[in-house]
Amino acid sequence: MMTTDMLFMDHGLGGPPEVLVSARAPVPQVKEGEVLIKVIYAGVNRPDVSQRLGKYPPPPDASKIMGLEVAGEIIELGKGVTNFKLGDKVCALCNGGGYAQFVSVPCGQVLPVPAGLTLLEAAALPENYFTVWTNVFQRGKLSKEERFLVHGGSSGIGLTAIQLARAFGAKVFCTVGSEEKAQACIKAGANYAINYKTSDFVEEIAKLTQNAGVNLILDMVGGSYIQRNLKSLALDGRLVQIAFLQPSKVEVDLMQLMTKRLNYSGSTLRPRTKEDKAQIARELVKHVWPLLSSRTIAPVIYKVFDLNEASHAHALMESSEHIGKIMLKVSAE
Repeated sequence: MMTTDMLFMDHGLGGPPEVLVSARAPVPQVKEGEVLIKVIYAGVNRPDVSQRLGKYPPPPDASKIMGLEVAGEIIELGKGVTNFKLGDKVCALCNGGGYAQFVSVPCGQVLPVPAGLTLLEAAALPENYFTVWTNVFQRGKLSKEERFLVHGGSSGIGLTAIQLARAFGAKVFCTVGSEEKAQACIKAGANYAINYKTSDFVEEIAKLTQNAGVNLILDMVGGSYIQRNLKSLALDGRLVQIAFLQPSKVEVDLMQLMTKRLNYSGSTLRPRTKEDKAQIARELVKHVWPLLSSRTIAPVIYKVFDLNEASHAHALMESSEHIGKIMLKVSAE
């Protein structure tokens, strides 16, 4: 490799989207067990916005550059890497560093591009699919014919959860903020899309399930939704929390936790060990990649910005007007 420095997006001391500016930094050094990827596309995610605002600092050993998912070409192999070769087209879950021309990633978090998918589509996979798989299927234990509710149905996470849950035989409910978003979720496979601006999802879930409730809820809202989620769950239901768009500190009556034998848990992906992430990657390649290759499921791309337009991408993310993934084009293919 000839170049020793690279372009990246710097968020400085943090602040509004406008703080994102182009800067240069040394190309990452590849450690044992890592691969260096020339980044073609990178995904934009809510945790990136939180990091820019100073609310989601990277782990001590992670890159301080934003960006949790990429797709591109392997251009250098670290010592001990045998499952990839130079020139392989891959996508990867990064520990940070995706908003840059080059990123070094533990090889266990690197996945082949599913057959038939473009690099743009592949870059839209890792963060959402790792998150949904571990929380809906590993932690939430969603099974065939169960009733599943996901909030924020038109987000990248939401559309991924809808498609995967439907593909594995669940009945899918979601909440959205507009009729356009409702139609997008129905197209993705949701059985019912509830507009939270015009309806109370608790009342709607009760009607749609004949008061039985749903078996699993994936929530990224928190706040006032927590009590209402507990009310919407069926006996032995599970609530999995993955983010908080509303406050995380709330007053909740937990009586239903006992009377309905509920399980309330949560998780974050970024701090998990590379061994944990590698195990998730293996399960995705085995159970989910074939569904992507057959187009049974597919990422939904809303808009692509050039890397130096990352501030506009973040502003769009914060507006919540998007349906699906917001992406960055980093380098030419």
